[in-house]
Amino acid sequence: LPLPLFKVQGTHPDCSVILYFQKREVECLEMIRSESQAPAPAGTSRQEGCRTEWDGVSCWSAVPTGQSRAIACPDILHVFKKSKVLIQRNCTESGWSLPSPPYHSACELEALGSNNDTEAKASYFVTMKVLYTCGYSTSLAALFLAIGIFSCFRKLHCTRNSIHIHFFTSFILRGTAVFVKDTVLFSDDSVDHCTMSTVNCKAAIAFFQYSVLANFYWLLVEGLYLQTLLLLTFTSDRRYIWWYILIGWGVPMVTVAVWVVTRLQYDNHGCWDDYTSLYWWVIKAPILLAIFVNFLIFLNVTRMLAQKIRSPDISKNYKQQYMRLTKSTLLLIPLFGVHYVVFALFPEHVGVDARLYFELVLGSYQGFLVALLYCFLNGEVQAEVRRNWGKWQSSMESNVFNLATQDFTA
Repeated sequence: LPLPLFKVQGTHPDCSVILYFQKREVECLEMIRSESQAPAPAGTSRQEGCRTEWDGVSCWSAVPTGQSRAIACPDILHVFKKSKVLIQRNCTESGWSLPSPPYHSACELEALGSNNDTEAKASYFVTMKVLYTCGYSTSLAALFLAIGIFSCFRKLHCTRNSIHIHFFTSFILRGTAVFVKDTVLFSDDSVDHCTMSTVNCKAAIAFFQYSVLANFYWLLVEGLYLQTLLLLTFTSDRRYIWWYILIGWGVPMVTVAVWVVTRLQYDNHGCWDDYTSLYWWVIKAPILLAIFVNFLIFLNVTRMLAQKIRSPDISKNYKQQYMRLTKSTLLLIPLFGVHYVVFALFPEHVGVDARLYFELVLGSYQGFLVALLYCFLNGEVQAEVRRNWGKWQSSMESNVFNLATQDFTA
């Protein structure tokens, strides 16, 4: 579909007040600039009357001397209460009069939370950050160890474990991207995050979106590979590895590139960390597509697995092999996608606390869970580690015996 030729302004809810006044100020200054460039009407002087003025809250358009202008309170949801009181200013020979009634009298603020509520909220977010920092740190350590195990033991080198390594890498990128984003966006409390629009912060957000997309698409690859195994009955599958790599890394790269170009062209606003923008769907739609396809794979694999297990032609050994190959992926597919689908059906401001808990706290431990299922609890990996550990112990004992023999003969 062709992109609409207009800009949309997606803003974080906490920044809506600041950005509202900034937008109104820009519009007012543009009006003032246009008036200053327009020729004065014949027989009049620009000095007659009061010119358009921005007073920090509202824009007062020009009126002749002796007339007045009345405006309503700023219309900002959840900030000012609805009020029918109009604020008036008169144009006198000495210029604009003061607003009457004053803003603080005419525009009543919505009830704000107490200091205790603010402190509790701050404490809540600090606790959340500690929890997901511990979660991602644990996951990164487990994932690096799992990649090391798969890489060190030659007997574990196969297409299946190669795909697992790519899947682990996507989790490592995701954890790293979270830490990078926190460092770039929130390391300096003096920075105004509502107006920050630097190359560094946009690059950090783009890297984060790429890692999230890669994470979901490598989960999709795990599902596709499992289905391929069942369809091909364990025949050679190395020829498919480049297609898997193209899906897992290539599709997210193209998607993020389109998203970056779209934001630069139509919505180059802020730090791109808002989720109310129309163009957020450039990222969201491919993720939902991957989850939907994975769900179909989940159903199809479950059906094929049930048929193969009931088949009298399949030996008990093969049945155990089918179960071992499928249990991890069948567990991960619904675990990773269900909460994302549920939240995708609601606006971004609905269920923020639950969304944060699932995506940050529980999501931070997903890498550890993946390493546990695909590596540490994998019987093949355990057997290989035990075999090499036994060989190493035998080698050490042999070396010690040789040294002791040498000392005795000497």
